[in-house]
This record gives sequence, structure tokens and C-alpha cells, in this order.
Amino acid sequence: MNIRQQIKSTPYGSLIWRVFVGVVGGLVTIIGTVFLFAPGPGLLVLLAGLGILASEFAWASRAMLKTKSIAASAADKVGIPLWMKYLLAAIFTGISIVLIAHFYA
Repeated sequence: MNIRQQIKSTPYGSLIWRVFVGVVGGLVTIIGTVFLFAPGPGLLVLLAGLGILASEFAWASRAMLKTKSIAASAADKVGIPLWMKYLLAAIFTGISIVLIAHFYA
């Protein structure tokens, strides 16, 4: 039995679980929204927060799908070839790994 099932098996466990998921998902979503305007991976953090919320709330699942479609249409309008997107993602991932290793070493 995993922790989610164990918590939900108690009378108030389901409510406590939904509140916990709502608070954590809401905080991650708010941080993602701030990162949209500040330097940082805003859209990724925003989608992560919506993904956390979507594990318990149907409205968040619909919002996540709409956000993904808006992001996909915006990416198509930019006109960057797919191979360039993958190259940029790989470069930024490599740089992130090096920086994380440097700061935590």
C-alpha cells in the first residue's frame, strides 16, 4: 500500500490529501507564474504545478492541456526548426548540470 492510499483510507485523509496537493501544486504554479516574468524556466514550472494539481483536480488537467496548446502554437509561430529546439534544450540542460555540480560540490 502506497502512502496516498494509506492517507485516503482514513475518514479525513482524503480531504487532507486534497488540501496538501492543492497547497503544494498552488505554490509551484505561483512560482512558475513569477518565473514567466523573472529569469527562470517559467513555463516548465507552471506546467509542473498544474501537473501536481491535475493529479487530484479535473479543472487543473483541462488548464494544463490548454496551456500546452497555447505554448505549442506560440512555439510554432516563432518558426525555430525542431532540431534547433532540441539542440538548445540539450545545451541548456548540460549547462544546468555543470552549474549544479559546481555549486553543490
